[in-house]
Amino acid sequence: AVGAPAGFVPCVTSIHSFTSAFLFSIEVQVTIGFGGRMVTEECPAAILVLIVQNIVGLVINAIMLGCIFMKTSQAHRRAETLIFSKHAVIALREGKLCFMLRVGDLRKSMIISATIRMQVVKKTTSLEGEVVPLNQIDIQMENPVGGNSIFLVSPLIIYHVIDKNSPLYDISPLNLHHHEDLEIIVILEGVVETTGITTQARTSYLADEILWGQRFVPIVAEEDGQYSVDYSKFGNTVKVPTPSCTARQLEEDNSIMDTMPLSPKGTIRKRSVKLKPKFTIS
Repeated sequence: AVGAPAGFVPCVTSIHSFTSAFLFSIEVQVTIGFGGRMVTEECPAAILVLIVQNIVGLVINAIMLGCIFMKTSQAHRRAETLIFSKHAVIALREGKLCFMLRVGDLRKSMIISATIRMQVVKKTTSLEGEVVPLNQIDIQMENPVGGNSIFLVSPLIIYHVIDKNSPLYDISPLNLHHHEDLEIIVILEGVVETTGITTQARTSYLADEILWGQRFVPIVAEEDGQYSVDYSKFGNTVKVPTPSCTARQLEEDNSIMDTMPLSPKGTIRKRSVKLKPKFTIS
């Protein structure tokens, strides 16, 4: 510095103005090399400020990278491509009443480790008289793989057998109206294949959104050695013979099944989704 005594050693060399000090700060921040400017050992406070600036710079870079990554990954948009049927159905499958819904993925990139679970939310009263307005009860799904894992390569029909352990054991067609205090929540979780981020899609079915005696129409067809999926029929259902009684009554009186016709009758009930993509699976 001008006018400095002989033998004077500054804290930072080659600092002559605010511009040179600002340039030194940038060199410290981005570690591009000091050139003729560097910190000397004369001022421990300058070394401490240098360490603090490096730590703050690393934190700022980590926050910015995290924000940019979260914005570009768009996990919520991936969840929008996981669709559920607008209505759920209850019909016979293998001689038992089953609660069924359809789930599909609109993208070709798969969801890794996809799991699905269902809960019944309704008002219950304990034996002691305690009223639980939103009691959550898990319901078991029938899955040949075991557990709640699914392989969502094509639209799947997820079903739950209504047996004596099911909270829907005493549900009949008379209970499926908007005054009934009943809601079934479906949660689908998985890892996005391209980003590795966990995503979740949810839906729910009220009592009046459950169709009794309906079955989903097939939407997977084989064409020239490939499987074609037509999402325009994703929510379509067809009426099938189903007893108008609870699962408890059906289990206690097997003679009800003897009066059921074997062939389905009725017309197709269209429940299409807005998106109608079509893709093929080799």
